[in-house]
Amino acid sequence: MSVTGPSATAGYRHIATFCNSCGCGCPELYVDESATAEQRIVITDDFGQRIQMSVEQLNDLVSDIKGGVLDALLVPAAV
Repeated sequence: MSVTGPSATAGYRHIATFCNSCGCGCPELYVDESATAEQRIVITDDFGQRIQMSVEQLNDLVSDIKGGVLDALLVPAAV
């Protein structure tokens, strides 16, 4: 299924839009209740791509982020 088009996320439950301050099609998080457990969580981006994962994988991702795994990536590089 393509992520482009008006019905790309039809039937999904919208959870969050990340950014939402530029109007450019920010990443969004959905739950697809009709998908298998392994693909229930859907994250779309503004390039027409998507990632599908389980709730358990999302939980691991959120835990790692809260634990600081991405902190070094988000610090501006020294000039």
